[in-house]
Amino acid sequence: MGGLGRGPEPPRPAPPVAPPATARSIPTQPAAPPPRPAPQAPATAVKRARVNPFLSQDPSAKARRLARALISDMVVYHPAKRREGIQNGSLKQLFDEEIRKSWEEYVDQVGRDLAESTPFFNQALNEILADGQAVFP
Repeated sequence: MGGLGRGPEPPRPAPPVAPPATARSIPTQPAAPPPRPAPQAPATAVKRARVNPFLSQDPSAKARRLARALISDMVVYHPAKRREGIQNGSLKQLFDEEIRKSWEEYVDQVGRDLAESTPFFNQALNEILADGQAVFP
């Protein structure tokens, strides 16, 4: 408290603050993407692309896939019935209605000529429903 009678000192102004370094280094426009490599000439040996079988337009391939899908659905929706039919040898009787409906769907989608001239439906029945046994001639 001893002093010369002066009042309190006025507050000192704060030193100037420089903007953060990161703010100064941010560009105003985004950087350009890296250049794309130049297209290369096709190779002299032409590689044949593998065709996805699900995109195939071949009617026989479509019929085979459809038959397998229809029969697979039976197995998925009726597993206990399938087990019983395999054990008792009664698959034809137990699945009579499902087989008939699936056959009708198959014929509607692939056409009667293709359906009746190919073994795809019966092959799918034997391979998938009958678990590899020759139950459906």
